Amino acid sequence: MKRIRKAVIPAAGFGTRFLPETKAMPKEMLPIVDKPTIQYIVEEIRASGIEQILIISGHAKRAIEDHFDSSPELEEHLYESGKMDLLKEVRKVASVKIHYTRQQYMRGLGDAILCAKEFMDGEPFGVILGDDVVYNGTGEPALKQLMDQYEKTGGTVIGCQIVPKEQVSSYGIVDGEATADPNLVRVRDMVEKPAVEEAPSQFAALGRYVITPDVFEVLEQTKPGKGGEIQLTDALRVMAHHQKVFAYNFTGKRYDTGNKLGYLKATVEFALRREDLGPAFKDYLKGLVAQMDK
Repeated sequence: MKRIRKAVIPAAGFGTRFLPETKAMPKEMLPIVDKPTIQYIVEEIRASGIEQILIISGHAKRAIEDHFDSSPELEEHLYESGKMDLLKEVRKVASVKIHYTRQQYMRGLGDAILCAKEFMDGEPFGVILGDDVVYNGTGEPALKQLMDQYEKTGGTVIGCQIVPKEQVSSYGIVDGEATADPNLVRVRDMVEKPAVEEAPSQFAALGRYVITPDVFEVLEQTKPGKGGEIQLTDALRVMAHHQKVFAYNFTGKRYDTGNKLGYLKATVEFALRREDLGPAFKDYLKGLVAQMDK
């Protein structure tokens, strides 16, 4: 069984929920405090032991490439100004080796993953969506948790969390068979945004995967669905009918920064965790709430 050495970040979407900000700025570059969203994702991938990263980009995404590139003039300025901590941080960002390819047309997540076929070269790989951030503190990164399950099972692993029953209609829900591990189920099927009374479980797929290379052949045969898009979920359903596909309830606080409320929650909570910002920011928020309650 091949180990996971590569990961892909799909980041080609238009980010329409954040217009007009995302007209020229990728949504993945929106900052959570002082780091762009996609940097948190790259850091999770590297903390999981993966060094080879492919970003699937698209129109108006050049800022992502610039962010992870070197910046000699900025580095020289920081050095001459004696700002060595900032210089170290900037060089750390630029030290990450990232590959890029373009999704020429916005034809769904499945099509974006298909763009990674040549890069993966027959190997299993990790996937994290470009706007999906998970906080784990000093615990094991969410992607690494899925990689551990892949090593135990040898099958594709879908990252999930158990959501409240009243929220199942907002997610792709797993219909699965229990295993000896209560956090791991073998996938029988997946239902996209079911009615509450029709949901087969509360296992919701949440933006992280470890996928075997068989997915590429399935995606190539997957017909476009609604809106002309090829969906990864459809390919995973086909795979589940013919081979081992699992869903794992990973630990961590997950933020969907692709919607405005999720993004605001991430910004506030990450700021509160900072030693340099947290105490003062907490006092400010307390005062603001008290003022607004008057």
